[in-house]
Amino acid sequence: MKENSIRVSSNLVFLAFFSLISLPSLFSQLNTGDSRILFQVQQKLEYPQVLQEWGNWTNFCFLPSNPSLMIVCSGLWGTLPPKVDRFWSLEVMNFSSNFINDLKGLQNLEVIDLGNNRLGPKYPSLSYNLVSITLRNNSIRIEIPSDFVKFVHLERLDISSNKVVGPIPSSLFSLSSIQYLNLGNNQFSGALPANLTCTKNLGFVDLSNNLLIGKLPSCIGSTNRTVISTWNCLTNSTSKYQHPKKFCQKEAIAVLPPKRNGENKKEETTLKLGVVLGIIGGIVGILGLIGLLILGIYRRRVAKRAKQLRSDSFALDKNAVRAPSSVPKDGRRPQTMRTAALGLPPYTIFTLEEIEDATNNFDSSNLMGEGSQAQLYKGWLRDGTIVLIKCLKLKQKHSTQNLQQHMEVISKLRHRHLVSVLGHCIVSYVDHPNSGSTVFVVLENVSNGSLRDHLTDWRKKEILKWPHRMGITMGIARGIQFLHTGTQHGIFGNDLSIQSVLLDDNLTAKISSYNISLSSKVGSESPLHAHDTSSQVSQRPMNLEKDDIYQFGVIILQLITGKPVDSEDEITELKNELEIGLMESPTKLKEAADSSIRGTFAYESMKTAVQIAINCLNEDVNVRPSIEDVLWNMQYSVQVQEGWNSSGNLSTNL
Repeated sequence: MKENSIRVSSNLVFLAFFSLISLPSLFSQLNTGDSRILFQVQQKLEYPQVLQEWGNWTNFCFLPSNPSLMIVCSGLWGTLPPKVDRFWSLEVMNFSSNFINDLKGLQNLEVIDLGNNRLGPKYPSLSYNLVSITLRNNSIRIEIPSDFVKFVHLERLDISSNKVVGPIPSSLFSLSSIQYLNLGNNQFSGALPANLTCTKNLGFVDLSNNLLIGKLPSCIGSTNRTVISTWNCLTNSTSKYQHPKKFCQKEAIAVLPPKRNGENKKEETTLKLGVVLGIIGGIVGILGLIGLLILGIYRRRVAKRAKQLRSDSFALDKNAVRAPSSVPKDGRRPQTMRTAALGLPPYTIFTLEEIEDATNNFDSSNLMGEGSQAQLYKGWLRDGTIVLIKCLKLKQKHSTQNLQQHMEVISKLRHRHLVSVLGHCIVSYVDHPNSGSTVFVVLENVSNGSLRDHLTDWRKKEILKWPHRMGITMGIARGIQFLHTGTQHGIFGNDLSIQSVLLDDNLTAKISSYNISLSSKVGSESPLHAHDTSSQVSQRPMNLEKDDIYQFGVIILQLITGKPVDSEDEITELKNELEIGLMESPTKLKEAADSSIRGTFAYESMKTAVQIAINCLNEDVNVRPSIEDVLWNMQYSVQVQEGWNSSGNLSTNL
């Protein structure tokens, strides 16, 4: 029997009643593919109670077992046996999500997936005949070797999520067969040459989250390829999300590759002198540090006396009544408000100092957006977690107790299709008791942008085919259902829009604007809902539940047509266009759909989605469907589309 394909990955075996059984695990998490399968099972089973808590933070390999559910993972580790190269005809090998740390031989291998292992710090020795190489999420820490130019058959290279340093070799972009190049989430530095050449087959390039400076060469910015270049220090990137140049220069110095042996030998002659100078410098440095320490203590005491702010997590006013989250007398600060929800980090009450550290004292380079009442910053927690921090200055006076109760309710809202709140900090003005408070809300970072970003950027919109848009629509509907029915009193009036729906790397939709109103005695502002609503296209206060349904219909309308709307007139125009298409002919309806999705949808699936949107947009509030009715019909649309996909129509059209 010809051995031409081997797949060794974390194994999952489904049994009835949601039971999964495998071998003992050493894993910390499943790979992306296996996690996606579990999420698909969750969707197929219509989100039963036992699977309700699953989300992006869920660690499936360490879920507690119960009578209804058990997930156990298994894996490989160590060095592969030498006899593995006896598989002389082996063409495809997948050893992802294991603990493999060495691989040699296999000269006829064409496709290899070594992602999610412990390879490094050097690259594994691989055959130059490979067509696809996946080394993502390993421990590779050196520059790309020069012999990569010999991979003349290579079509796909993924070395993302390592710590690869140094400049990006120009030869990678001109490999004769290269089509897909993912270099994201590394520590590449320097500038790409302006005269860089790219092979015509190169269709996808990811350079995000590196330390690149300068300008993107014209060949990379070509209109016929998808390029992701966020969070570098580039000056001509189409994305506004870039660090200042000094950030990349500073970080690049910190991750310089180790010096070669020849350079080390040249420095040996000055070693003794360096030791002597080092001792002298150390003595001077210690004396200087002592002086700085004394000066720092003095300045801190002066600053405490002059400070006008009091955080709810520590008191600066001796006569003030401490909030429940203030520091105890023993000096230890409580780290969490409650036990962490399954698969999510614990909810944390932050100090003002921690918020300032996370945002680098609210540096303007970290400012992501600004409205009439709130500012949004990108921040880094002390454990390295990237977060978003909303700074909201409340106009009205709120009691500390009321704000605490408000945030307690928000902390319990954990759902796969909601942006999770990871913690907060409340600041009050001691010397001005009648002034409003400032609330800092620490949010989960959803790095793939908003749904509006994907519908206005033609490159991103091309990626969103009809099956993707159906998945996004279902996700939003599930989030709305949880807000309406998954809490004690229901949460309505959530100001839903394509701007407030965020997408993660798997295109999972997350609602970021859900609303929890404060007590009616002191106002109705919410730290998650306080932004300028002057541009919102729907203002129907008489029925907030059906208002959410209307706004959901507007979102479906935009997903179908691919046209963002900014006014009621535009909504009416698009709605009328779809209604005419329903009445006249399938051809007319298909013409009304976004050109990016033509050929990727089953007509019956599209027709059902259009009918749902029109029903949600009904002017009569009482006629609009409930979210349960919407989900019931959406499920039918999804099933029709999946049947159409499985028959091969989608792959043929793509």
